[in-house]
Amino acid sequence: MTVPNRTSAQHELIDAVATELTAGIDRAVGFWMNQINDVLQDSRLTTMGRLQAVNDLVGIYRHRCAANAMQDHGNAA
Repeated sequence: MTVPNRTSAQHELIDAVATELTAGIDRAVGFWMNQINDVLQDSRLTTMGRLQAVNDLVGIYRHRCAANAMQDHGNAA
């Protein structure tokens, strides 16, 4: 199968989109890692308190993912 030639503009667009996606993923991962790090470094929390705080963060993450999925599903209709 022959792949059609892509123009320079098409390559630039693909590169720009890939760069933006990568940057967004990096920001999101960095945000959640910082949240986890903050609770793990909180000296006011006990070991169980830290575990619970990380568990709470996972719950918040899952809730946001579910809300975004519902919103995306609603927009697709």
